[in-house]
Amino acid sequence: MPVDSELLDILVCPHCRTKVRLYGDAWLICPNPDCRRKYPIVDDIPVMMIEEGDKYIDTPPDQLDITKISLDTVGKP
Repeated sequence: MPVDSELLDILVCPHCRTKVRLYGDAWLICPNPDCRRKYPIVDDIPVMMIEEGDKYIDTPPDQLDITKISLDTVGKP
């Protein structure tokens, strides 16, 4: 189930406060070119921790793989 549109309307990157964009129903991407963090949506829960977004800064959106992420791995290096 994708992120609720009302929730999406208020979500911002916790690092730079830029409004995030939904990508492929599984990621929230900060469009700020100075930030570029990407946050996974795991089990319909947006994981909006800066440390989690840091992991994917250099990953192009088309290479993001949500299948490798679970709530058990969130927050771990």
